[in-house]
Amino acid sequence: MKWASKYFINGLIVIVPIAITAFVVINISSFTERLLGQYLPVHFPGIALIVVLFFILVVGWLSSHWFLQKLIEIGEKLVGSIPVVKFIYNSVKQISTAVFESQELLKNAVLVPYPHPGVKALGFVMPELSAPLADKFTEEHVCVFVPMSLNLTSGFNIILPRRDIIQLDVTSESALQYVITAGAIMPRSNDSNN
Repeated sequence: MKWASKYFINGLIVIVPIAITAFVVINISSFTERLLGQYLPVHFPGIALIVVLFFILVVGWLSSHWFLQKLIEIGEKLVGSIPVVKFIYNSVKQISTAVFESQELLKNAVLVPYPHPGVKALGFVMPELSAPLADKFTEEHVCVFVPMSLNLTSGFNIILPRRDIIQLDVTSESALQYVITAGAIMPRSNDSNN
């Protein structure tokens, strides 16, 4: 029976990411197709994907112009006046900005003494500390995100002296695989092609 549980877990590792991706893409496409079906006389498979991509490009292009930037600013001030909505909107905006604008997010894998000295945990160096935090230390400190195994969406942000960090020469993809698989897949060197 041990082989059955091993194969079952291997099957989940393969199927779950594919299933979640397919679920999201299919639901967005289905919603857009239904919406477009009400307003467009022409209908063909794949139109939803084309419309969604075009819409994202147009919004991105328009948001780089002065007039729309002002409209967005006014809209954000309006949203900022609603207590609960303000918190949700600002949190989501900051996270999405960090993810989409930072090319270095979850790129710099390091080892840190966590949860206590004497042990090491794999983490990722985050952007530089802001002045209110950095000014509290007499030496250079950095923020490191230590993700929980099997779940990159939760973990701990720890601030520690730069001298306590051990830099790793591993690919970011293999470092992420190490975390997601709870150490079943070990990180690979940047020089490795395997």
